[in-house]
Amino acid sequence: MNTELTGVIVTFLLTVLLAFPLGRYIAKVFRGDRTVTDFMHPIERFIFRFSGIDPAKKMNWKDFLKAMLTINMLWFVYAFFLLLFQDKLPLNPDGNPGQTPDLAFNTAISFLVNCDLQHYSGESGLTYLTQLFVINFLMFVSAATGIAALVGVLNGLKEKTTNNLGNFWSIFTKTITRILLPLCLIVGVILAFNGTPASFDGKDTITTLQGDSVQVSRGPAAGMIAIKHIGTNGGGWFGANSAHPLENPNYFTNMVELIAQMIIPIAMIFALGFYLNRKKFAYVIFGVMTVGMLCLLIPTIHWEVNGSPAIAHLGVAQPTGAMEGKEVRFGPAASGYWSIVTTIISTGSVNSMHDSSMPLSGMMELLGMMINAFYGGCGVGILNYLIYIIIAVFIAGLMVGRTPEFMGHKVEAREVKIAAIVTLFSAFLLKAGVALAAYFVAHHPEMDWAVKPGNWLNNPGYHGFSEMLYEFTSSNANNGSGFEGLGDNNIFWNVSTGIVLILSRFIPIIGPVAIIGLLANKKFIPESPGTLRTDSVTFGMMTFAVIIIINALSFFPALALGPIAEYFSM
Repeated sequence: MNTELTGVIVTFLLTVLLAFPLGRYIAKVFRGDRTVTDFMHPIERFIFRFSGIDPAKKMNWKDFLKAMLTINMLWFVYAFFLLLFQDKLPLNPDGNPGQTPDLAFNTAISFLVNCDLQHYSGESGLTYLTQLFVINFLMFVSAATGIAALVGVLNGLKEKTTNNLGNFWSIFTKTITRILLPLCLIVGVILAFNGTPASFDGKDTITTLQGDSVQVSRGPAAGMIAIKHIGTNGGGWFGANSAHPLENPNYFTNMVELIAQMIIPIAMIFALGFYLNRKKFAYVIFGVMTVGMLCLLIPTIHWEVNGSPAIAHLGVAQPTGAMEGKEVRFGPAASGYWSIVTTIISTGSVNSMHDSSMPLSGMMELLGMMINAFYGGCGVGILNYLIYIIIAVFIAGLMVGRTPEFMGHKVEAREVKIAAIVTLFSAFLLKAGVALAAYFVAHHPEMDWAVKPGNWLNNPGYHGFSEMLYEFTSSNANNGSGFEGLGDNNIFWNVSTGIVLILSRFIPIIGPVAIIGLLANKKFIPESPGTLRTDSVTFGMMTFAVIIIINALSFFPALALGPIAEYFSM
């Protein structure tokens, strides 16, 4: 067990050590400084010329959002029709069928918004063509969209007074060519050399130790698994995701995939400090997020390594911890670490089955997604945290009797209203969805859908409620992981979560971009002795308190009906 805990600590420390220079590099890329990837400039120039884009054109916040939203709408239509007709297209050696309209609707939206909620089984639900040209493609562009939105916000904060958030197309393209592609190349090669498939062959027949003959799916998986983690996407090539031995072959690849999914979210915090020349502010953000992560992580590892109370009551020893739903090659400590990492950021990949987690471990996973701002996804994690900062600035300003200010700009009613709408609307989507699901389970259990709602839940009672709560929480947080005791491939779940997915992705992006666009256009106010410093430990503690209070008020009743009640019933 000490070895397992050492592995967790080493993995996190390596992530931070690698993220710091990466953050410096990212800041240089978007400042236009010379970097080692300048050889990509001719390719970028060709893309701009071919697409008719002027990369030097300035954009205000409305132009920036217009460019982002219109291209995302186009990608959705493209993905939807390819998924619908994938059985009639090439690169389908296993003869997989096309998706139903409601499943294609859910899948296209899910990967478009960086959630990667999969209501299909990876190797049997898609063809090689749609895995590559829909799923892989959307994994790159969704991650780049989030990072581009954050860089636009940083451009608004960088100048004293400006109406220019930068050029979305230029930032978006550089994100792919200078950041995502190089990192994915490194991770993909590591995975391929450790046994992850990287070919276009169809299923292979193998004989197990028991003498059974089974069909094992293959395909060009290594590249997809690289961007799945680098871009905090999370969708698996195989149905079992990173619990699958071909998707995550050994403990070394487990460490690589953990580092890969955390490195950009943490690096973007340091990049913020370098880009704005406010390193102390970045360190405060990193400190608050790390404390938040540890508050979720330490109890989770404790519960998982100590095993299940229900099994202990039977007199069964659990020397290796709670191993139900976990891979022996990883163990409970590394699985607990992954379960928190993947839910505090928006990856949602799994190396164990979250449905088998201890009840309070499941609560920590839910809280990580409900808060959605401890590191968070590529770019969007800091955007979510910015909403909490605006609320904290407003409350702190009222407490000291001064007009709230953030980075030299007055925070007025419009900005606070936008922040409040984003926060409240997120909680509304989650809880309204769960209430609707619970109503249908209770009152219409035999409606004739693809999977009858009577078969939605493998578990009744508190855990069944947690399964429904987890599904909408995961959708609302653009996470994609699940309590897989839920039969989710039916019209209700595909359509309802699809609507939640698209609203909960773009409203939390539109809100911060609009807030900074409004702030940046105001007159700059120099710091004075009475200015509230947002780069102090005190303000960091204030922001942390705001995060805890808002989420406790919003979600404690739902958690009490699910994982907390389940814990006390064991």
